[in-house]
Amino acid sequence: MEKMKISVVIPCRNEAKHIEECIDAIYSSDGLQEVELNVFVVDGMSDDGTREILQRQMTKYNNLHCIDNKAQTTPNAFNLGINAVNFDYLLIVGARHILSPNYLGLCLKTLIDHSDIWCVGGQLKYEFTTEKSWIISKAMSTAFGMGIGNFRTLDKSGYTDTVTSPMYPKHVFERIGLFDEKLKRNQDDDFNYRLTKAGGKIWFSSEISLKYYVRSTFKQASRQFFQYGYWKVFVNRKHKRITSMRQLIPPFFVLFLLMIPLFMYVSIYSCIISLSLLGLYAGLNLLFSVIHGEFNPKRIIGMAWTYFIIHLSYGFGYLRGILDFIILRRNPSQQQQVLTR
Repeated sequence: MEKMKISVVIPCRNEAKHIEECIDAIYSSDGLQEVELNVFVVDGMSDDGTREILQRQMTKYNNLHCIDNKAQTTPNAFNLGINAVNFDYLLIVGARHILSPNYLGLCLKTLIDHSDIWCVGGQLKYEFTTEKSWIISKAMSTAFGMGIGNFRTLDKSGYTDTVTSPMYPKHVFERIGLFDEKLKRNQDDDFNYRLTKAGGKIWFSSEISLKYYVRSTFKQASRQFFQYGYWKVFVNRKHKRITSMRQLIPPFFVLFLLMIPLFMYVSIYSCIISLSLLGLYAGLNLLFSVIHGEFNPKRIIGMAWTYFIIHLSYGFGYLRGILDFIILRRNPSQQQQVLTR
């Protein structure tokens, strides 16, 4: 009986700290003897020692391959991996993602058993290396930080709009095409929106997990979420619709903050209402910070600041995207094409 052909694609650039653990976890997956596995690290011309690590790993695993990604963009890396070899199922794994042993096998079983599911992924388990990264990871795992329904906050299996480190059957790419290489960020949002529009479903499984190494500074987190908001508008313009309602909350929040001085001059009532709403946000921020900051004063302050950074950065990014893509009809800013990897 012919074995199932599985491709694993790892987009990578300057991930010397994590790439070896990422690869070793894939090859430690359960049930590999039952599949024909090919792993492709699509490297954006790393210069931090990643390439040397990959050379050592390729002597250890004979079906591990390295592909040059001279464009140095994530969607281009995805597409190079997809086109590298014939496969039945394809799994995309971030270079900072460390899969649980049952991840590959359970993804495969889910797709085989349920033909209406075209994509499956698992639960993020945040890994931190500094106190700041602990705070950022906590904020990114709460509904207040990321919004209700965001895959990062889910803890029960169910349908969702996107997942991380997803597995797809081959027919998905045959039906809806490859990843949009114009999207330097949010290419997975765009792809999974096209997938659901074509009739497929996306399944989040709490039975599988991946360890994720979180960015360790507030500046990195700020740039990351600014780009998320910015590129989300580009996706909206492409599809001529808003792909999820929760994306609108941060830009409205930013607009509200900018309008507070005006509200204070309009009337006493608008002043009271605006200050009450601001107080409500501050109260919710503090409540979630206390709960998830484990009643540690330093962590509580850090959590509160991180929530504010996430919401403000995403909101300003979204508004900048509206200006560039909707009002001025510009192409994406060169500055926002440099990823926070």
